[in-house]
Formats: sequence, C-alpha cells, structure tokens
Amino acid sequence: MFHVEQDRRKTVMRARIRIYGAVQGVGFRYFVRQTARRLGLAGWVRNLPDGSVELEAAGDADAVDQLARAVARGPALARVENVERLEAGTDELPVPFEVRKS
Repeated sequence: MFHVEQDRRKTVMRARIRIYGAVQGVGFRYFVRQTARRLGLAGWVRNLPDGSVELEAAGDADAVDQLARAVARGPALARVENVERLEAGTDELPVPFEVRKS
C-alpha cells in the first residue's frame, strides 16, 4: 500500500478590490478590517474621493475569496452595488490589516 502525503502548503493570493454603492459612512472600512484580521490577511482598506472603497489583501487564497464574498454583502448599513477586482500591486502589505486615511 502506498502512502500519499498531502501538500499542506497553502496557495497565497493577492487581490485589489473596489466596492461601489452606499459604502462610506456606514462602517464599511472597519467591517473589512475586522473580517480581514479574523481571516489572517495582510493589507489595507481606504475610502476614495468618488465614494467607493478600495482594499488590497493578501494571504491564503481561500481567505481572500472569503473576504471578497464578505465585501460583496457588506455590513448591515451598507448597500453594495458593484464589486470590481483590479490588478493587485506589488508593494509590501501591512500586517495586521489596516484602515488607511482617505
């Protein structure tokens, strides 16, 4: 009988996501920070002048996907209209995940 060892290394993913709708002034950035930290992700979130919210996160691919699903729903007071995935940057991301000034 052969023993096959499973690869326990996790796939790392990096994503930049922009969220549109009623997403400022409703605790969205803090919702993202709390969710990302719970998932063990590095990165940041910030408000943009056009009323959208942008984030960049990196870590376990499953965790990044979970964050993307969470921001598509948003916190209770938010109304998410559109979520756009953008090309991720290459700079080092902060740990723990942080809220950046607008």
